[in-house]
Amino acid sequence: MTLEAAHAALLAHLEAQERPVREIDRTFYDTFDGLLHAGELSVVREGGRLSLIEPGSGAERAGMTSSEPNQPLLAVALASGRLRDALLSVVEHRALLPLVQVCSRVRPLDVVDDEGKTVVRMRLEEPTLVSFNGRDTALRPRLTLAVVRGYDKALTRVRYRLEHELGFRPADQRLVDEAVRAAGRAPAGTSSKIDAALSLRQRADVATAAVLRGLLEVMKANVEGTIADIDSEFLHDYRVAVRRSRAVQKELSGVFPPAGLARFRQEFRWLQAITGDARDLDVYVLEFDHYRAMVPEGMHGDLDPLLGVLRERRLAARRKMVQALQSDRADRLYAQWSSFLGALESAPQEDRPDAARPIGEVSGERIAKVYERMVKMGDAIDGSSPPEDYHDLRKQGKELRYLIELFGAPLYPSEVIKPMVKSLKALQDALGRHQDREVQVATLRSLSHEVSGLPGGTAALMAMGVLVEHLGEDERAARAEFAQHFGEFASESQRELVRDTFG
Repeated sequence: MTLEAAHAALLAHLEAQERPVREIDRTFYDTFDGLLHAGELSVVREGGRLSLIEPGSGAERAGMTSSEPNQPLLAVALASGRLRDALLSVVEHRALLPLVQVCSRVRPLDVVDDEGKTVVRMRLEEPTLVSFNGRDTALRPRLTLAVVRGYDKALTRVRYRLEHELGFRPADQRLVDEAVRAAGRAPAGTSSKIDAALSLRQRADVATAAVLRGLLEVMKANVEGTIADIDSEFLHDYRVAVRRSRAVQKELSGVFPPAGLARFRQEFRWLQAITGDARDLDVYVLEFDHYRAMVPEGMHGDLDPLLGVLRERRLAARRKMVQALQSDRADRLYAQWSSFLGALESAPQEDRPDAARPIGEVSGERIAKVYERMVKMGDAIDGSSPPEDYHDLRKQGKELRYLIELFGAPLYPSEVIKPMVKSLKALQDALGRHQDREVQVATLRSLSHEVSGLPGGTAALMAMGVLVEHLGEDERAARAEFAQHFGEFASESQRELVRDTFG
C-alpha cells in the first residue's frame, strides 16, 4: 500500500484524528561491534536531539540536545546525565559511529475514544535510505504504535484490528536493521570473535589454519580503526588477535613447517612490540579518573600535570605505531601469512608430526600440558616469590585461556569448559592486578623527574606519591588473593576433570 492508501484504510476503520504530514531526518549510530544492536537498542539523532531508543516500543529512554558530531562520539565525552550514564553501561569506551541516514515522510494519527481522548498514537512512515553516492533506496513503509499512559487495553484492541481486520503484518526487523542491510552491511557490526567450524576428528593443520585465518581477519578489520584512533578498543582487539595468533603458533607448532613458522613468529612478535606502548598508555589515560579516586579529593587536580605527560607520551607512541602499521613490512606480513595458511594442508608432512592428527587430540594434549605446567609453577610460588614468577604464570594463563577459547570451547563439553574458564579467569584477574600495579608504580616513578619540571609539578609529585602508595597496597592485596584463586584453579577435582577430558 502507498502511504495515502494506508492512511485512508486506517481512517475508514478507526476513529482517529489526523495531524499534518511532515518529514523527519534521522541518523542512527552504533559501535563498530554492534553493542547497541546486541542489546536491541538504538541511538538516533533527530532534529538536534540525540536519543537512546527503547527496544520494541521506540520510546526514548534518555536523550539530550546535541549538535552533529565532527568526530567519533564517545559516551564519556557527553555531558553528565541520564544519556551519558545509560550509554556508558552499554558501550563503555567504544565510539558511536554513524550507521545510516534515513529520511521519512510521516503521517501522524491519534486514535481517540468515545470522549475524544487520545488512547493510541500512530505514525505512518515511508522511509528512504539516504545514500552517499546519490542513489537513495526506498525502504518498506511501516506503521508505528505508541501507547498513551493508562490506555494499554486500547493499544491491544487497535493492534488486533490492524492485524486481523486490515491485514497489517508485524515488522520482522527494526527500521535501522533494514536500512543497514539495504546499505550492504551487517546490523550486528563486526565481531572480534572467531567463528571457525571445528570438529574433533578434523585434521589439526586444517583446523588450526581456519582459526588463524579468522584471527587474521580480526586484525585486518581493526587496523584501520586503530590507525585512525577511533576508540581504544580497536587497538585492544587488534593486539588480542596478535597474542592469540602467537599462542597458537607456539602451542600447536607441530602442525607447521618449522622454518616458515620461525619467521612468522618473529614477525608477530614485532607486531606485538610495536603496539605495546600505545596500548599501555591508552589504559593509563582511560583509567585516570580511577587513579584520581585513589588520592584525597583535594589532590585530584594536582594530578593534571601527570595526565598531560601521559597524553603526550601516548601521542608519541601512537605516531611510531601508526608508521609501523602502515609500513610495507606490515602489509607483506598479512599477505604472506594468508598465503602460508592457505598452503598449509598441502605442505610436506615429514617435519609436521601433528599435521594430520585430529585437532581434538592435539588441542586436548596442549590444554592439559599447559594446565599442568601452570599447576607446577603456581605450586612453587610463595610469599617470598619475586614478581617475575607471578608474571610468568600470568603469561601461561593467557596461553591456556586462548587455547580453551579457540579450540576447547568449540570441541569439548561446556560442563568441562565453563568451570575451568571461571577459575582461570579469577586467577588471571588477580595476577593481572598484581602485574599491572607493579608496572604502574614503576612507570609513575620513572615519570617523576619529567613531571617535577612542569607548572604545578611539586604538588603533582606529592599526589603521585600518595597514588604510588595506594597502588602498592593493591598490588600486595592481589598477591594475598593469589593463594585462594590458585587453590580453586588447581583443586584436585579440577585436575581430575582436566585429566579425564583432555588426557
